[in-house]
Amino acid sequence: MRAWGQKYEAGALDDDAAAADTIQAYEARIAALDRLVGRQALELEFAKGALRSTPLPRSGPTSVITGPMVSPSQRDAG
Repeated sequence: MRAWGQKYEAGALDDDAAAADTIQAYEARIAALDRLVGRQALELEFAKGALRSTPLPRSGPTSVITGPMVSPSQRDAG
């Protein structure tokens, strides 16, 4: 009890209370970030499932690169 009284008079208990508030704020932030990560993981899994269930078009190009065809260059250009 004397040690606590001395800490109180020195103002050390105020630092402990501030540290406890800081820890509580950090824990709340961590919980919010955990929820966000969980939500993003669910969205990612949903998107992956949607890609797997979508049939690929048979008539379209299979290349990732799309756009107009390149015109042939002239042999005698220059």
